[in-house]
Amino acid sequence: MFIRLSYPVVCWLISVVSLTLANPAYPEQPLVKKTLVRSGEAFKEIPRLNQLQLPKTNASYLWRVPRQNKFPELSQATTDVVLVTDVKVNSTDKGIELILVTANSLKLQVLPKIEGNSYIADIPNAKLQLRSGDFRQEKPVGGIAEVTVANLDANTLRVTVTGEAFAPAVELFDSTKEGLVFGVTPSTSTAQQPITTPEQKPSTTEPEKPIELNVTAPPDTSYRVPDATTATKTDTPLRDIPASVQVIPQQVIEDQQPRNLIGILRNAGVVQNNFSSRIEDTFLIRGFTARNVYRNGVKDRFADVAAFSSSLTNIDRVEVVRGPNSVIYGQVNPGGIINIVTKKPLSQPYYALEVRRGGYELFEPSLDLSSPLTKDGSLSYRLNTSYRTAEDFTDFYNEKRFFVSPVINWRIGKNTNLTFDSEYEDIHQSPGPDSEQIASATILPNPNGKIPINRYLGEPTDFFNRQLNRYNYNLEHRFNDNWSISNSFQAAFLTLDLRNTDVSSLLEADNRTVERTQFTYSKPTEYEAYTLDTHVVGDFNTGSIKHKLLVGFDLFRQTRRSGIVRTAAAPLDVFNPVYGQPLGDTLGRIDIYYRDDALGFYLQDQVTLANNLKLLVGGRYDLVENESADRIASTTSIQSDSAFSPRVGIVYQPITPVSLYASYSRSFEQVTGAGRDNSLFKPQLGTQYEVGVKTDLFNNKLSATLALYQLTLTNILTTDPIDPDFDVQTGEQRSRGVELSVSGEILPGWNVIGFYGYTDARITKDNDIPIGNRVEGVPAHVASLWTTYTFGTGSLKGFGGGIGFNYVGDNKPDSSNTFTIPSYFLTDAALYYRNNNFSVGLNLNNIFNVRYYEASFDYLQRIIPGRPYTAELSVKWEL
Repeated sequence: MFIRLSYPVVCWLISVVSLTLANPAYPEQPLVKKTLVRSGEAFKEIPRLNQLQLPKTNASYLWRVPRQNKFPELSQATTDVVLVTDVKVNSTDKGIELILVTANSLKLQVLPKIEGNSYIADIPNAKLQLRSGDFRQEKPVGGIAEVTVANLDANTLRVTVTGEAFAPAVELFDSTKEGLVFGVTPSTSTAQQPITTPEQKPSTTEPEKPIELNVTAPPDTSYRVPDATTATKTDTPLRDIPASVQVIPQQVIEDQQPRNLIGILRNAGVVQNNFSSRIEDTFLIRGFTARNVYRNGVKDRFADVAAFSSSLTNIDRVEVVRGPNSVIYGQVNPGGIINIVTKKPLSQPYYALEVRRGGYELFEPSLDLSSPLTKDGSLSYRLNTSYRTAEDFTDFYNEKRFFVSPVINWRIGKNTNLTFDSEYEDIHQSPGPDSEQIASATILPNPNGKIPINRYLGEPTDFFNRQLNRYNYNLEHRFNDNWSISNSFQAAFLTLDLRNTDVSSLLEADNRTVERTQFTYSKPTEYEAYTLDTHVVGDFNTGSIKHKLLVGFDLFRQTRRSGIVRTAAAPLDVFNPVYGQPLGDTLGRIDIYYRDDALGFYLQDQVTLANNLKLLVGGRYDLVENESADRIASTTSIQSDSAFSPRVGIVYQPITPVSLYASYSRSFEQVTGAGRDNSLFKPQLGTQYEVGVKTDLFNNKLSATLALYQLTLTNILTTDPIDPDFDVQTGEQRSRGVELSVSGEILPGWNVIGFYGYTDARITKDNDIPIGNRVEGVPAHVASLWTTYTFGTGSLKGFGGGIGFNYVGDNKPDSSNTFTIPSYFLTDAALYYRNNNFSVGLNLNNIFNVRYYEASFDYLQRIIPGRPYTAELSVKWEL
């Protein structure tokens, strides 16, 4: 088929073509002086920085033209949104210069004002487009407490410069080479306030004592994130997306200090599925398995085929898109997408050391370093690294984990950006990946009682070692304000080595003994994965209708080589285990090779029919091929499939803070094998209908989404009624539910993030399982709430605390619904102190030491216990 040979070479050639197309050479536009305007009112003079002498040692100053300080009335004509692609803060002899990097600074309309000790400038026709979200820098120079640049709404940018005692003086400059420049000088008295209105004449009397401005939390400490890229591959406000999207920002991660990815995702109602959370990232969303883990929009190809738990060291935020999303990402599970956005280089030097110490001998130091490498900031880096050693509540458990992730960002020109990043992780865990217990000795009645939660049913000599390497680059080039291209490539390599002893039977008649099987890799299993994605985004109009067009393609190859030996292990008395008994006979050997190839073409149009009516339409065509080779039997099978995945959605905003939406979407997954008549199985299809409402409250500081959906999975394998040795694809499962998510700031310093979901997931068609049974492992009710408060003033300034709750309803661990895993309710808390460059925190998890089971799998009644009460102390120094 396609892409069978020389796959990495093909990817490289396409990348070279993309680099060639991304020519940053564009002529500079002539300098034009511009008058600053504001709608509906005229401003009198803004006092200039008369003594401000900008150094002429840098040629960039020659391109700057001061803006006049008169503000005639603004025309009401519609103005195109100008994208701000970077923010820089440079020191000057008078203070700082804040630069909004854009090719069209002359189009920016600045509306300044003074509030307390803050200079605030709203730019109604601009949008900040940074991968890291909003920009924030504390204490760039003496007299300036903080600088922030953030999106106020979909089409408004807000610049805030907060003085330590008084509002700073600001003068504006236009530069077609740099962008819009704010020349900022710290003020030492209220006499230097830079703005007066027509009714306010400069006072000749002694200024009054300024009113203190009580700021309890800077903007980026809020739990609300206004936009995301995962759902559409474009930077789109969440309120304009016809889907349920929830973002868990960096601040939540810092406050909660989770140990693994599920600790983050619980905030979005995601639950663990099948395996222990300390071993593998496997989740349930909307009633279906969701192994769709992505990193910066590129699929983590190992998350759905190998037991691998993601490191959290370099995570900036996590975005969760619920429901099918094959239209953008191709072959995925129908439940949803999980996208990990990693930390990127910063425009200013930043150095942080953090040490975590906690229960079960947790010790984890980490470094976060970032700085420009050149004077002009065109080349910058970021380095995240950590080392973890820990035990756990399971007997014999020990973990050692080393992680390092360097990132280099090269701003080739004002319109071209190239990022290189890599990850290396080395994990050694013992015993093996399975910490399962059995229901008959835990949650079900047993005359011998219950086994303790720490009991391990394998062997102390079991182990599970993993080494991961990822290499990525991402090239972005903007042809102009309306058209851009993005090209990304990832090469990833994973090596696994394992010896694991599994429970292989139910309890025997004595209610004490289980049979066991040991699995050993005859040689380390090796995975390779190559992924390439290239897409173009363009903004254009057809009459009064606005379009944001996305056109692209992606391709990937993944291979796996594995050899496994199965050996009979000695039976184990679960109540009185005796380990280290001799192994039995060899039960079988496996030596296999797998190859998966895929090529997909996608098209999407975000149509603005009116300011309050938006349409999203898209489609994708995929070609996939799977090869499976048994090297012992010398047999090979190859299967090719294709699928078309559409999506249609509409958003109506009757008033500004409310969005009503409806959508239809579909997903697919390849199913390999053949039926009784040798006809190949078709891909499974996920089909979803969803309606919902989104709203922004408390002056856009708190966001909420309410969604109702029906998601149906078809073409599920079930036993052939004519010949039980074969399968047919007549099975069907349906999930219906309602979800409510909320995140943001209720009052200054008081943040909250929460989720509630009701899921009715049922077997609707099957030849073996009773119709109406609950889908295995899916709780009907899931809820989470986490809230913090931080004191911003007074003697308690910097102190804060938080409390959180997590409820997971009961579930059926098998499709036959033979027994029930009980619900559980967990309580967590945090206390912390943060002052300038130092912070210390104490996190208490599962405060009431609830015994619970986080996951389950198969008819053998194997269930996974969750971690008991733990306490963790974290200390962080930042420079």
